[in-house]
Amino acid sequence: MISSRPDLAALLAFALAAAATALIVPLVRQLGLRWGLTDQPDPRKQHTAPMVRLGGAGIVAGFVLALLLIWAMGGFVDLSPQRDGQIWTTLAGALCFYVIGLADDLFALPPLPRLLGQLLVAVAVWDQGVRIGAIDLPFGLLGAPTGWIPLPDGLSLLATLIWLVGITNAINWLDGLDGLAAGVSGIAAIGLLSVSYSLNQPAPGLLAAALAGSCLGFLRHNFNPARIFMGDGGSYFLGFALAAISIVGPAKGLTSVSLLLPLLILSLPLADMSAVIMGRLSQGRSPFYPDRRHLHHRLLRAGFSHRRTVVLIYAFTQWLAALALVLANAELRFLWLGLATAVLIGVVVAARRGLDRDAHLLEAQAADER
Repeated sequence: MISSRPDLAALLAFALAAAATALIVPLVRQLGLRWGLTDQPDPRKQHTAPMVRLGGAGIVAGFVLALLLIWAMGGFVDLSPQRDGQIWTTLAGALCFYVIGLADDLFALPPLPRLLGQLLVAVAVWDQGVRIGAIDLPFGLLGAPTGWIPLPDGLSLLATLIWLVGITNAINWLDGLDGLAAGVSGIAAIGLLSVSYSLNQPAPGLLAAALAGSCLGFLRHNFNPARIFMGDGGSYFLGFALAAISIVGPAKGLTSVSLLLPLLILSLPLADMSAVIMGRLSQGRSPFYPDRRHLHHRLLRAGFSHRRTVVLIYAFTQWLAALALVLANAELRFLWLGLATAVLIGVVVAARRGLDRDAHLLEAQAADER
């Protein structure tokens, strides 16, 4: 029995999910090639050959299989539908979002039906208790003696819908380079795992551990040069799972810090999505209009290579997660922040040197041609 050791359960969930996903994804790729379910290249995309885009099936399968194995071993952190129904609602909602994304992968759904489906699922999980129930105000602002204000149902529903659907689409829009969405989601999941355990929330921490493991297993086949894409099904699943875990985990404690933690950990994809939407609206275009305004597109245009761009975004996401650990008063928080800062500085310096080296090589080639 490992139910008395939630840290061990999380470690096993991470390892099992990583191994299962890494083994399942090649099978999914073979089926996708056999059935012709591939993503065709176009001028807006980075790949130049058809790619199977059903990798999300491997992520979901590895995630679910790991949790089932942990549960069978007696280590599902004393979970039962009666004890913690929000966790089961989170799992059901994530699977529903995956089905919406899978339908888009297979049938190329228009944006509005996809958005409507997301909103309906988000309303359903809100009704089952996965909700933002209060706004935390430090120092008793606005006359709130306890420091936080309960939200009426209407505002709670609105805040929950914006959070769940917003995070989901932020991760989906981030999926523009090999390994980018999976890596950022994995780092965010590890951050949510650490914060959840710091706030004594082992059940959502276990889900975050399995999610991080699935991302790692998928990266085995998705990091540049990728052999498979996760598709909208995979990005929708990851985005909703991260958003819902943050609600039932870090944000559940209703402290002035805990509600800021998921926002900080997931701030990079949120900021990227917000900037893209504002840029499109400023030009009178639909928020769903496809273009090359995303952060990774800007870094590529600045001269960074595919891999350097991805690693830069990884490093910055990890730094934000380490900062969240400091706010959560986690153990060894300043050590993690120091290490993350050192990694971020090292990656930035290395990427900049690589950029200068590439520029020198191009100048040398141009001089030789002359």
